[in-house]
Amino acid sequence: MSIPVPQRRLSLKSWGLLLLLALIWGGSFTANHTALAQMPVATVVAFRVSVAAAVLWAYVWATGLPVPKGWRFARSAAVMGVFNNIVPFSLIVWGQTHIPSGLAGILNASTALFSVLVAAAVFPDERLGLRRLTGVLIGLAGVAMVIGPQVLTHLDLTSLGQLAVLGAALSYAFSGAWGRHTMQGVRPEVSAAAMLTASALIMLPAAWVLDGAPPFPTPQSWAALLYLALIASAVAYRLFYTILQQAGAGNIGLATLLIAPVAVLLGALLFHETLPPEAFSGLALLTLGLIVIDGRPLHWITIRFSA
Repeated sequence: MSIPVPQRRLSLKSWGLLLLLALIWGGSFTANHTALAQMPVATVVAFRVSVAAAVLWAYVWATGLPVPKGWRFARSAAVMGVFNNIVPFSLIVWGQTHIPSGLAGILNASTALFSVLVAAAVFPDERLGLRRLTGVLIGLAGVAMVIGPQVLTHLDLTSLGQLAVLGAALSYAFSGAWGRHTMQGVRPEVSAAAMLTASALIMLPAAWVLDGAPPFPTPQSWAALLYLALIASAVAYRLFYTILQQAGAGNIGLATLLIAPVAVLLGALLFHETLPPEAFSGLALLTLGLIVIDGRPLHWITIRFSA
């Protein structure tokens, strides 16, 4: 008879790091929107991953952090590079050429749902259970409300843009589980640097083939690209791996819920984006689903009213 493995929980420190990560990644949707005004999709992604990799390797070298050797670490980093950078970055950036940045942020929140499902399938300490399954179903209902029934009957570029962001969310979920499984014991800075390097080795030639020589960026494009590379990648992945090791692959997906309000607010303030009521109703259902998945707010309410 197997001994039950304790369910992993978020500490207050992990919650603080999640909030910071959400603010940073919420701004990445704004930066994508700004960069896309001048730069093609593959070029934006290639710049982001290559500059971020260079910055993180400079940090690893300056601090003397140990770097694992061998094929196993290289393979793990390459898989993470594909599923945590190349696939989701490309899908989200392409999706934002057809949908508002705020809507992309809301759909990106589905990463939390997919992360819970994937983690439950592979890790015994992140099992699903009735409460978490209920939360996932509520959240998926929110996703369905956001994209609307027309995606099944009328597949246009807007619908494809929404589905692209959902595909990115699923890719993030797989990368989170893979990272927890293969990157244990590796410093977060080293993991992030190796992952981004693998991404850059693929995206730099791909961008040249797909987009050709990039135009010289305007000041606004420079600012957006540097934000994506330095803040939303180099700094953010340092936080990402720290939270992953502390709280587990299922819990880190909660950051994507917190990203959505940031993306919506910035899109409205900077680009005058307006979203339909269904988008906000869907976000409310997503939020409720993730509250049910986490369980602690419900536990606090139960204690408060039973006292």
